[in-house]
Amino acid sequence: MPIRGGSAAGTTAGGERGPSRRRLVRLAGTGLGLAALGAGAWGCGPAEEPAADATGPGKNGTAPSTAPGDAFATPPPGTAPRPLWQDGAALGALGAMDALAVAGDVVVVSGDPLTGRSLTTGERLWSRGKVAVPGAKLLLAGGTLYLASARYDGDVVGLDPATGEETWRSRLGGKKYAQPRTIAVDERRVYVLAGILEADHRVGDNVIAALDIASGRVVWQERRDRGTQEFGITAAVSGRHLVYTDFRENVTVRDTATGRQVWTKKIGRSNSERIAVHGDLVVVADGGRLRAFALADGAERWSLAGDASYTRFHSPAVLDGVLYVSDSAHVLRAVDPATGRERWRNEELLEVAYPWQFVAANGNLYAATELDPQGGILAFDARNGKLRWTYNDGTGAVDKWYVAASGKRLAALHGKRLTALPAV
Repeated sequence: MPIRGGSAAGTTAGGERGPSRRRLVRLAGTGLGLAALGAGAWGCGPAEEPAADATGPGKNGTAPSTAPGDAFATPPPGTAPRPLWQDGAALGALGAMDALAVAGDVVVVSGDPLTGRSLTTGERLWSRGKVAVPGAKLLLAGGTLYLASARYDGDVVGLDPATGEETWRSRLGGKKYAQPRTIAVDERRVYVLAGILEADHRVGDNVIAALDIASGRVVWQERRDRGTQEFGITAAVSGRHLVYTDFRENVTVRDTATGRQVWTKKIGRSNSERIAVHGDLVVVADGGRLRAFALADGAERWSLAGDASYTRFHSPAVLDGVLYVSDSAHVLRAVDPATGRERWRNEELLEVAYPWQFVAANGNLYAATELDPQGGILAFDARNGKLRWTYNDGTGAVDKWYVAASGKRLAALHGKRLTALPAV
């Protein structure tokens, strides 16, 4: 049963950081900032003890969430809400870009076993071992969760997220292909990559293919250019365009109906992070620049440079028509995805790791941070970027955070702990 408790170390949005602290952090890129700040300013305090009862009085800078249903009280500024519930999770998120998927009230957690829980109560609804390959991308479309078969038999399977039962299966090519990996899905097709098995069982080149959701049949398959890899792929679909990046510093677009390669372009830095699509554009983090390319022909429509030469952008996302992106200088930006013009920026995130994953709910922007014991789930006012609260589970674990949203609830995964929070 879920543990109805846990810690929540909230931090204030308006805490004193000092007017020169940001400048010194930027100097750290030249080796001067650490000396100027001193070791004490960069140290992390001890993790707080977990609170015994998440529904009791607020402790450790957190506010209790005791309202019934979805009528959650808004916490005071700078105060994180208390968890609705917490429970353990298999350590299966390592290496995964998407370790959580939400379908209605069910949150699916990557790992072995793959599990589905009620986001409302935390009850474990189902659990299936040896069904998901390590680092599997959790792709949802039309009420089905699509995964590569963990039997490594060349199949792709579809599961009902409410029950975990298999409802769909497609055979890409039997023993001709090795380790198919799902990379994207839309309302009609599942897109996969797979290695081509040679006669001596070595994997040489690889193919990209589309599977028809209605019939399970292969719609098209195309051999990729020699030397390309099937790992480090990040993909997205927008209408007739399937776009993906890889470790080889490429951005490639294919026609979703035929598989024909529309264009491919070299970028200046290897990219296996999230990409964002908006209308007829794809936005890619290319080192110190954010670049938008036209899906139709690859023409660069706009670019946005970081504030310093050492700045690196990370994992852009378009939510409700706004592009959100953070950088290695801990600046969070809201950008017009059509023009690249900034709408607002938040430069007050020096105490936490930079955000790398975003979701939007109820007029707020929620972000999960990278590897940092001071990170967590951050809540921002989507109108102006003001930091409203930070939730940290107090474990001190140096693991990525993951966040997903459904209705007025958030699911947060951190190491071996799954937490539900009100989206307030």
